[in-house]
Amino acid sequence: MENTDAPPLTAAAAAPARAAGTPPTTALWDAGIRLGAAVALPPLPLAPVAAGMRCAGPLRRVQHTEGVVSIFTGIDAAAPGDILLVDNSGRTDEACVGDLVAIEARQAGLAGIVVWGCHRDSDELAAIGLPVFSLGPCPASPRLGPGRTPAPALPPFTGRDGDSVTADADGVLIVPAAAHAEVAAVAERIVRAERAQAERALEGVSLREQLGWDRFLERRRTDPGYAFRSHLAQVDGALE
Repeated sequence: MENTDAPPLTAAAAAPARAAGTPPTTALWDAGIRLGAAVALPPLPLAPVAAGMRCAGPLRRVQHTEGVVSIFTGIDAAAPGDILLVDNSGRTDEACVGDLVAIEARQAGLAGIVVWGCHRDSDELAAIGLPVFSLGPCPASPRLGPGRTPAPALPPFTGRDGDSVTADADGVLIVPAAAHAEVAAVAERIVRAERAQAERALEGVSLREQLGWDRFLERRRTDPGYAFRSHLAQVDGALE
């Protein structure tokens, strides 16, 4: 049965909550493309352990070579608010982060953990609440030592200590530290523009009308190379 008491859909209601001052990964990516900044994605998509997890902060890398010793060393070197990147070379045959590591990281004030590899203790991690992003779950603990199977031949996870990491339901994104402020400012403008466009669309004004679609097509007739991104910049619109 239809709920006639439900409030009308608005762009604000449809948008997920996010930390103040932290644009979503989608807007950061679009901003980076506009600015020509070297925003980067992991070599394979990473996902949150539980729905609703999101985090943002400076990157602190640790190479997973000695199991928990490597991770504790990384936590020692990290500052509150950092995001620990545990680089396990994209392995999917073992998990290098579980509930006890997450508790330790949370107690140290870290904002989250990104695993270039797998996690385990999924239910416990969801209950702990510290945002953890990985390639997925795996029940196996790390097998260290000379008998360890080789890591997969995958590109390295880019990003240096101090670069900005943002992770949400759409994945993980890295912005170079030097470009972060400018990229974040443009991303906020994109978010505001898209929110305003969504509100107008829900009121009945189509996106094609808002974005001057007819003008774009007219320009394309005489200039086939005219890009829609360029047109969006002309009309101060956002649509990706």
